[in-house]
Formats: sequence, structure tokens, C-alpha cells
Amino acid sequence: MSARLDHTVVFSKDRFRGARFLAELIETPEPQAVGPFAALQLEDGPTLDYYDTDGDVTMQHLAFRVPDDLFERILAKVSERELPYWSDPVHRDPGNTYLIHGSRGFYVEDPDGHNLEFLTAPDGERDGAAS
Repeated sequence: MSARLDHTVVFSKDRFRGARFLAELIETPEPQAVGPFAALQLEDGPTLDYYDTDGDVTMQHLAFRVPDDLFERILAKVSERELPYWSDPVHRDPGNTYLIHGSRGFYVEDPDGHNLEFLTAPDGERDGAAS
């Protein structure tokens, strides 16, 4: 067995607010309290363990590859909530998505300022496992 990411800690001013924000967008079950964490279980993968901090929250970039139909639903939710989003990671191109090698994507900030990226599979991977 090779190394596989099990979990990562995501610092937050309100662990359940941050975890629920993402859970609602990506349509995953409600985060669960696990010790001091709000644990958000990702499908077939690691957990994102949101942890309350009194200090400054340092921005993290979290990228999620999603199927085309979920991408459209996430973008619709972001638009309905009138949240700013960008086609680039440094937020210079507001209100747009990107298209690179057939992969669509965009960036939006969560309540703590983490830079969330949602992207679809590139053209060559759409036929199966990687969507």
C-alpha cells in the first residue's frame, strides 16, 4: 500500500460553520463532532477536520475535482448566494470560470477565507474513473 492522505486540519473561527459551508456546496453529509474537530468526510478519501482557533486563520487552498453535474450545482449555489467567485487563484478575474484542457473550474472563498477550487475532469478523463 502506498501513502494515502487520511485527514488534514483546516483552521477556522467556527469549525461547524466552515465545515457546513463546504458540505452544503459539495452535497456531503453533515460534519460530525470528533473530539475538538468538525470532521467532514469526503467520498472515498480523507476527512477535513475543521478546528477552532482564536488566532489568525492562514488561508489554505483546497481543490475538489467534481463531476460536471455537481460542478453546475455548486456554481448555481454560489451564484444564488451572490458569493464572489473567480477564474483564477489570485482573484483577478471575478465572476468567471476557467477552461483548461477541457476542465472547467473556479475559485470561491469560504467563511474563513480559505480558497476553495472546484474543477471538472479534463477531456481525456471524462469517460470513466476520474470524474
